[in-house]
Amino acid sequence: MAVNVYSTSVTSENISRHDMLTWINDSLDASYGKIEELCTGSAYCQFMDVLFPGSVAMKRVKFNTILEHEKIANFKILQNCFKKLSVDKIINVEKLVKGRFQDNFEFVQWFKKFFDANYDGHEYDAIGMRGGEPLGSGGGKGGSAFNKPPGGRTAMVKPQSRHVPAKTTPQRNTSAGAVRTAPVRQPVHNAGGDAHRIEELLDQLKEMKLTVDGLEKERDFYFGKLRDIEVHCQDQEDLPIVKAIMDVLYATEEGFAVPEDELGGELVNQVGDDEEY
Repeated sequence: MAVNVYSTSVTSENISRHDMLTWINDSLDASYGKIEELCTGSAYCQFMDVLFPGSVAMKRVKFNTILEHEKIANFKILQNCFKKLSVDKIINVEKLVKGRFQDNFEFVQWFKKFFDANYDGHEYDAIGMRGGEPLGSGGGKGGSAFNKPPGGRTAMVKPQSRHVPAKTTPQRNTSAGAVRTAPVRQPVHNAGGDAHRIEELLDQLKEMKLTVDGLEKERDFYFGKLRDIEVHCQDQEDLPIVKAIMDVLYATEEGFAVPEDELGGELVNQVGDDEEY
């Protein structure tokens, strides 16, 4: 029986897409270059075979397919596996197979947490279990894993922060050059480090935008619910229970006030000029 996990954009601490790809590539001896490539569903099928050996018919999985009906078939295998193991997660196959970044990134974030909750640390021959089939487009770091001897086993690894190698690589080159080469090569290494840092910051911005988008959706959802409750209560204000509900809706905490310009003029007019949430 699988351990179910539940996460939201509010309660979860997500990892970057680069760290996620590193974890997938190292764990499965794969060579994914983009999160969007996970839309085939094959990586998830193999991860389930890692967690629960024999739970997935690996010979039926279509690795690296570009055909939508084969992607759907892979996710069907995953859904059947989830059902067999009582995994509660609903898979939105229609969205995932389209290959959009956000849909696939949100799902793999959840799957990483599910994996961590169920993995017992045993080794796994990823290439052997999929019959030597390549996995990924070849754009990821794990591509060299296919040069390993047949039958070589690779233990699952946790993602590591990308900033560590970015810092250690220039240090090794500088020390090797000692006094003579350091003044000449230093600007080149600094440029490379800056490029790494810029790329890292851009990734963080994208992830923060995803988080903010999720928070805004949740905020708008619950505000809409509260607004509906308010409208219904306004028609029955004479009832004691309704009056109590309205008092809760319009109550404010000490020292807290929302500026009108942040709420938006239209919403403020609906609630009333002197009322604050």
